[in-house]
Amino acid sequence: MPARARLHATVPALLPSSRGDFPELLGRPGGWSLAQRGDDALVVRALDDAFVAAGESVRVPAPWPRRRGTWAVAPDASLAVFAGVHAVRAVEPSGALRWEVRHGCWYGACREMHASYAVYGDSEDHRYPDGGSAGFSVDGAFVWAHVRGPLSVGELGPDTVDEWLLLDAADGSVLARADAEAAAAGSFHLPHPTDPRQMGLSIGEGQDGAPLRWGRWDGRALAVEYVEGDLALLGVSPSGERLMTVTHYQDVLAVRDTGGRVLEELEWDAETAVPRHPEAEPENDEALPHWDWAGGFLDETTLIGSTVESDEEWGAGRHWIIDVAGARTPVEVAYPVPVGTRPPTALAGGRWVTASESGDALYVWGLD
Repeated sequence: MPARARLHATVPALLPSSRGDFPELLGRPGGWSLAQRGDDALVVRALDDAFVAAGESVRVPAPWPRRRGTWAVAPDASLAVFAGVHAVRAVEPSGALRWEVRHGCWYGACREMHASYAVYGDSEDHRYPDGGSAGFSVDGAFVWAHVRGPLSVGELGPDTVDEWLLLDAADGSVLARADAEAAAAGSFHLPHPTDPRQMGLSIGEGQDGAPLRWGRWDGRALAVEYVEGDLALLGVSPSGERLMTVTHYQDVLAVRDTGGRVLEELEWDAETAVPRHPEAEPENDEALPHWDWAGGFLDETTLIGSTVESDEEWGAGRHWIIDVAGARTPVEVAYPVPVGTRPPTALAGGRWVTASESGDALYVWGLD
């Protein structure tokens, strides 16, 4: 029997797709928001628990073009942080710069400490740099930032390539820093859902690997768990005690503790856990499914994952529900309408979201 999805809400995008990236749903029950990065600003709108707009949009001017970095927004939308090629910059909705932390250039061959985006913005060799990311703690008090070392003042050591910083969101002061022990092409943060002093960092090194880090700050020192293996972090459970990961080569999905240990044999090899696409050639090894770098926890014991990337050659992409407290077998999701070609994103409270093909809306789903 398939897992039947029921549509709970349709959320229109804040910007037309020609002027912005795909919109993203952020937050948790009681504090949802819709955010979308446009050409010159990040636009955010609060939503109620029915995913209906609650108030006017907040527009935060961006310090550089949307293709030159990543962003994060505080839970109350009072501050946005832009992680760029040369700096992490915090901007208020008024456009005022609250703080900036400058760091080494993410373009690998450049060893300069740039003073501003204007210095390299038109440079051909800086057009496709690597990058880091930033993420707010669940309460908005801290910003965790993954940057290319060194900082403009001081450094951890001559062999440090990437640094992981814990910053005070109020003024940008560096509370703690650690060697990320990586050489990133990109990264993203996933916060602990209740503890602002814990954060997950998933790093992509292109073909070289996928380091996973889990950070804990005790008020004085930052302790980093350097998880063994090349693992992409997909989700953090509501308790904050479980991680959902997929291997770098997208073959094995697993539930782990924050130290990286697989819990209760909760792992699924895509080649044996899910069937080939029904329209795939049965003897073609290239038709074997693999997991997407997407998914997460719908609740403490229910996961959503997908095989969209490996399915696309054969037909519609498939999404999968896994009940780890029950049968533990991936069950295909049946939707009442087509959901496009993008993988699902898990939301708290038993919900998940898919995007329309054009990017003009998000669809919020739950189990029927």
